[in-house]
Amino acid sequence: MNNKITDIIKASISTKELILKDPVLLGTIDKLVEIITAALRNGNRVYFCGNGGSAADAQHLAAEFSGRFYTDRDALPAEALHCNTSYLTAVANDYSYDVVYARLIKGIGLKGDVLVGLSTSGNSTNIVKAFEVAREKGIVTVGFTGDAGGKMKPLSDYLVNVPSKDTPRIQESHIMLGHIICQLVEEQYFNK
Repeated sequence: MNNKITDIIKASISTKELILKDPVLLGTIDKLVEIITAALRNGNRVYFCGNGGSAADAQHLAAEFSGRFYTDRDALPAEALHCNTSYLTAVANDYSYDVVYARLIKGIGLKGDVLVGLSTSGNSTNIVKAFEVAREKGIVTVGFTGDAGGKMKPLSDYLVNVPSKDTPRIQESHIMLGHIICQLVEEQYFNK
């Protein structure tokens, strides 16, 4: 049992080491800090969406922006799109779960907003459809995926594709990279 625990920890570290050695991915994170900071300064919002564990990560990251990260500061306009369960269940029931995020982005998204979709496979239909609507509206799309990027890859203005096919390792890295973005946006936006 002890070997299995250490093997899992080593796999997590290995994934993060691959990220450290990827200048393109690190450059994307750096650019996202600029893009999100600029969007917030322009009065735009950051939206997050995901399914299952990725929905939990989306909600976690939205809360880091709208609550606080390191500093006591004003809230930043960020929201996880799945948190209104009445909306989510009504649209899933009356239309299809595939359109729950797309309909919301169509209704509330504005040009210049940022939509962050988290999907380890990159193939979540409801996020793909939301990205399609976001593109039509001039909303910046950010895909957090696994190594290949899936169907989200061509629809992502910025792709954060963690170099792994292992869902838990991808999700662990999504949170790490999301935390980095939250910290750096907070520092830039509030000039800390």
